[in-house]
Amino acid sequence: MAAEAVYPRGGWRRSLEYIKHRLRRLPDSPEKIGRGMAAGVFISFTPLYGFHFIGGLLIAKLLRGNLLASVIGTFVNNFLTLVPISAMAVGLGYWMLGMTPDAGLVHELGHQFGQAGSDLWHNALALFTSSEMEWSGLAVFFRRVFVPYFVGGLIPGVLASLLFYWITVRLVAAYQAARRKALEEKLAQLRKPPGAGPAGR
Repeated sequence: MAAEAVYPRGGWRRSLEYIKHRLRRLPDSPEKIGRGMAAGVFISFTPLYGFHFIGGLLIAKLLRGNLLASVIGTFVNNFLTLVPISAMAVGLGYWMLGMTPDAGLVHELGHQFGQAGSDLWHNALALFTSSEMEWSGLAVFFRRVFVPYFVGGLIPGVLASLLFYWITVRLVAAYQAARRKALEEKLAQLRKPPGAGPAGR
């Protein structure tokens, strides 16, 4: 249901706990998992909607990061963060490029992306029909939205990916260390001869 996409069953806290649980149990080094997570977070600050998974996987591959962690990282851009990330990136992009945004542009971003998707779909169908391709709307979208969004998302994307890398490495390293310790204690118990009491007694 659409409502569950915005507010998952069990709440966002439970969803975040599940993601953290999955992240900690990935079978890889903390650094490799961190690089994968950073890749997914970084791509989430770009306007490449529909390609975040693929982009995250490619960046993770280049960084020799964990691929599944990159998929998890892309969920940084979700129904709750979509609007603030988009507004921040576009506004920062216009400022960095020395451009002045049109009035109401930030509030119309959803419509702008929807219209661009519709135009792309029309042009794709035009390849197999008698319809003519139309690129003027896409050219305006590319200039007014895509480029500023892409440029403005680079700095916060890098900063967020570095933060998530730092958090992920420490989280996974602590979990793996605790898991190794528990396993060693279990093996030590198994090696004890039958009837042996606790150590030190």
